[in-house]
Order: sequence, then structure tokens, then C-alpha cells
Amino acid sequence: MKLRLPTLLLLLFAFLSFTSFVCAQDSADWLASLPQAKDYVQQRSSSYDRSGGNADARPIPPGETLTLLDESGPALVTHFWATIASNDPNHLKALVLRMYWDGESSPSVESPIGDFFGLGLGNYFLYQSAPLAVGSDKALNCFFPMPFQKHARITVTNEGAQRVGSFYFNIDYRAYKKPLPADSLYFHAQYRQAAPAHGWTNQWKSNGDAIVNDKKNLNGEGNYMWLEAVGRGHFAGVTMSVLQNQDGWWGEGDDMFFVDGEALPSINGTGSEDYFLGAWDFGGHAFSYPLFGAPVVGEEKVGGRWSLYRFHLDSPIPFTKSLRATIEHGHANHRSDNFFSVAYWYQTEPHAQFPTLPPLEERIPKVYSVGGPGISGKSF
Repeated sequence: MKLRLPTLLLLLFAFLSFTSFVCAQDSADWLASLPQAKDYVQQRSSSYDRSGGNADARPIPPGETLTLLDESGPALVTHFWATIASNDPNHLKALVLRMYWDGESSPSVESPIGDFFGLGLGNYFLYQSAPLAVGSDKALNCFFPMPFQKHARITVTNEGAQRVGSFYFNIDYRAYKKPLPADSLYFHAQYRQAAPAHGWTNQWKSNGDAIVNDKKNLNGEGNYMWLEAVGRGHFAGVTMSVLQNQDGWWGEGDDMFFVDGEALPSINGTGSEDYFLGAWDFGGHAFSYPLFGAPVVGEEKVGGRWSLYRFHLDSPIPFTKSLRATIEHGHANHRSDNFFSVAYWYQTEPHAQFPTLPPLEERIPKVYSVGGPGISGKSF
């Protein structure tokens, strides 16, 4: 079959747009592609003072929603920066970030803003990864590419009781004249928590007890759920924070991925620190690299605080019908620590219904009395 010139030109444009989209966040391509002409118009949505003055921040009173982006497509968000000044010590948990693509009523991104940027325990720390980074001082950065064909809306809602005095933001995006490739997938991010993740027993003294080690878990029963998606797409990674309710090493759990309705996981790991590409309880050292890290490494006791991330940018995990991404909380789920996570993935629309976001009081990290080794009832 012969293709006419207009058809060939359209195919060429689609290929170039797709290449531009894929390479938007590829640092190795940035320098190499600088001599090439660009086929987009660079745009930004920001909190700048419309009067020309220096009042460049927006307040967010309790219960109100601030719209960060409300633009027509086709376009590609390439960078999202924000910083916050608030007297509320829980504002990273109280502010909820939502993103809607192409007129959808159910958000494709829903998360407390701190968790979205990997700050899952409600406090700031510095780290650098390829898609997410927190710079000094309290500078929140996201480089996940976010395409949309018709329209995008990004909001932040203050679910706390205190007024946020200053919310600064810059959202950079590329505006295109022609549609993005038809097979472009939409960015998604979903918050989940288990506070606590109830273990099947508290009658143990150490992780090495026979009652623990002899327990079998082949099908992921009771695992902590990072993501349960329906549709076609691929898993890009996860940020996770842990607050210990029990003494000892929390990370004896294996990651398990169930692709397209599998009864048994086709991807099965060997331990929590192994999934996050560390080893031996992280050796007591914090670290952060482009695709993996443990920027917060605590003590292995009640009240121990940990924050971790793993991004599958080198090889995203594809699914054609569904995906369940999970991890054990202790070997065969014997431990009862607190887990807070955000999963990041791309997929077709519509997406499956997200779990109901827990109320703010439940999102604030605190130690629970769950029995087992440790100081029962101690609060932090």
C-alpha cells in the first residue's frame, strides 16, 4: 500500500512528537538535542504577582482549593516546583495534590503533597532522584513527564485547620500545535497507607523466631498494597515511608508484582532493602541516587523512621489488563509497622477508582500499641 505525502508527513510529525515526549526527561538527551529545532511553545503556570509587584505567593485558607494549572492541550508538563510557608506542622499531610487530565471527574493523581514528593512522614529532608527531588530549602521538584491531549487541571486543597500563608509554584509545560501520539499514556500517582499494617501475630520476640520464619506466603495474602490498577500501562516506581511500631528490622518483606490477573507473582523479590536496591538493613547509612535511595534511615526500634524510593525508569513494569504491586510487611506479613506510600505509573484512561483518602488525623504519623517487641503504648 502506498502512502500519500500528507500521510507520511503526519506520521513523521507523530514520530517526532513521540520522540520529543519520550526524551523530555532524559538527561542524556538534553545536551545532544540542543542543536535540534523544537516544535513546541514553552509555557509556565505560576504564582507570580499579576500586578508586577513582589507578592508572588498564594495563601490557602482552611477548606479551600488553589488551582495551579488550568490549561488546554495538547501539551506536556515537564516540571513542577513548589515551596510552602505554613505555621501548621502537619501541612505536608494536610495539603492534598490532585491532577485531572482531559476533563476527567476522578483525579489521576491524589496524594498529600508531602507524600507525592517522597516526604511520607510529614517532615522535610533533602534528596535527589531522577524524577523527584527536594532541594534546600524546602524546594519540592517533580520531573515526571505528564502529557495531556485536551485539558489539564492541577489543584491543591487545604484540609487542615490552619491557613497556609504562602504557597509558591511554577509548572513548566510544552504546548504543541498538533495532537500528541494517540498511544500516549497518562501520568498517575496514588497515595496509600496502612497505619498500622496489621501483622498476623504479635507473639514473637525477634524476626528470626521459628513462628515467623516457618510461615509461607506464595500468593501475597495480607501484603501491603502499593497499587491496584486496571487498564493498560506500566509501573514507574514508588516512594515509601515507614514508622516502626515494633522493635527490630522492619524490612524482612518481599516485593511481589501480579501482572494481568496472575494468582502468583511473576516478579518476586528477596527483601525490602533489596527492592529499594540497598542491602543489609541499609547498613545504617542514608543514600540517594537517581533511581533508588533511602534518604532517611532510622533506628531499628519503636519510633524508627525510614523513607525510601525506587524508580523503574530503566525498565518500567508493563501490564495490559491489570497490575497489583505489593510488598510484605515483615516476612509473610508478621510485623505491624506503619506504611505510607505513593505509587507512580502511566496508563490509558479510564483508571480504576482510587481508595478513599484517609482523613487528615489518620494521615499524621504516630506510633501505635500493637504488641510484640518494643515499648507498648509509647507515643512519639
